Amino acid sequence: MAISIEELHKSYKDSKTTATETVKEIIATIDAEDKTINAYTEVFTDEALKQAELLDAKLAKGESIGLLEGIPISVKDAILIEGHKATASSRILEDYTATYDATVIQKLKKEGVIFMGKTNLDEFAMGASTENSAFGPTRNPTDTNRVPGGSSGGSAASVAANMAMISIGSDTGGSIRQPASLTGTVGLKPTYGRVSRFGLIAMASSLDQIGPFAHNVMDTAHILNIIEGKDSMDATSAELAANQLLDIESIRKADVKGLKVGIPKEYFIDGIDTEVKSAIDEIIEEYKKLGVEFVEVNLPHTQYAVPTYYIIMPAEVSTNLARFDGIRYGLSELEQSQDLQEVYKASRAKGFGNEPLRRIMLGTYVLSSGYYESYYGKAKQVQAMIRQDFTNVFKQVDAIITPTSPHTAFAIGEKVNNPVSMYLEDIFTVATNLAGIPGISVPTLSNAGLPIGFQLMTNHFQEQTLLTLANAIDNIRYARNNN
Repeated sequence: MAISIEELHKSYKDSKTTATETVKEIIATIDAEDKTINAYTEVFTDEALKQAELLDAKLAKGESIGLLEGIPISVKDAILIEGHKATASSRILEDYTATYDATVIQKLKKEGVIFMGKTNLDEFAMGASTENSAFGPTRNPTDTNRVPGGSSGGSAASVAANMAMISIGSDTGGSIRQPASLTGTVGLKPTYGRVSRFGLIAMASSLDQIGPFAHNVMDTAHILNIIEGKDSMDATSAELAANQLLDIESIRKADVKGLKVGIPKEYFIDGIDTEVKSAIDEIIEEYKKLGVEFVEVNLPHTQYAVPTYYIIMPAEVSTNLARFDGIRYGLSELEQSQDLQEVYKASRAKGFGNEPLRRIMLGTYVLSSGYYESYYGKAKQVQAMIRQDFTNVFKQVDAIITPTSPHTAFAIGEKVNNPVSMYLEDIFTVATNLAGIPGISVPTLSNAGLPIGFQLMTNHFQEQTLLTLANAIDNIRYARNNN
């Protein structure tokens, strides 16, 4: 069912299909596939069917519908939907039910989308494989012995396996782009502040950003066009200027002639799989045919991005997860404890998995007296240098191209006992979050073997250029797949 939003919308209008048929087809796919893939933590079967029936009744009366009405969407289970569980794939929130909608959910509800359910993730979005979930790992639909990436692995897998048309995930260090690459989907991380984070269970507040997964670039543009914008409930959300808004028709035309794209030598290093390097080289050659100019650029502080990220992020994790104390909400060992300190210890020890505990301890350490300036303070200085690197480069080029991941999907269990190896999965994606710039992962043109994605990055709030460049390759991919 890998059709686009526009195609499904036209099919509804032309009475070639109904919303009920569409939802039933997806539910049947979930029933058949998700016992193995484990993309969903909760499926909204009855609710989705009821929404579909209401839309069909509207269509039967000859009423007009919006572009996103009846579009089946899944949502990462770290984003709140009122009346549904919001577990962040953690035992500590296993029985928590959201009492309000995240801002992105409010906006999508107004457009009439159909929510199919909540998707699995690494616990509190901490991981790069979706093996850290308290509810079991998610598997890659291309090869179920392999990971789908993380932390938004359930979202990526739900789209890749046609168990949703769109999914809404979050990206703190690559958690949309890396799983998009490993599953052959499109994953967009907008500029920090372009999309409200209100209603997203926070991991690292200065780095988290909500964004979409889809089968194609145009669908991500349509979704971003709805969920972006200033929100009074999120002080970090941005008021977009007129020249920062999306021009959908221009993105569709994908005229990229004359654009200049940087190739950072720091990203094309030893250790990249030869098949990944070859796939990116092919993309560059296709861009050249379209009139794109390529130049080598330098991002000299890239080598410090991963260690910088793994100081700043755990520090914010330690602060954000302090609220899960067994008193206010979530799992509580209150009745089994003798005093307040024991409640805290017992509830958190039972509720959190190994990875959250590891990051809480690391973050608490780097924020502690005597170490704050040596670790956290220095990391913030290096973050500023990384941000300045991008500022300098974007004075020379319109965008940057890199691999999204240095390799294809790895086997389940291969890295689960090696945290450092798992952390290096973020090597090509974390700098984008540290700099606050937008990035997108798009499938390459090769259909052989496991999926490979390439990454594009642009300057702050330049998603128009980002999506235009991405769609130029998507158009080629679409043409090849339909010949």
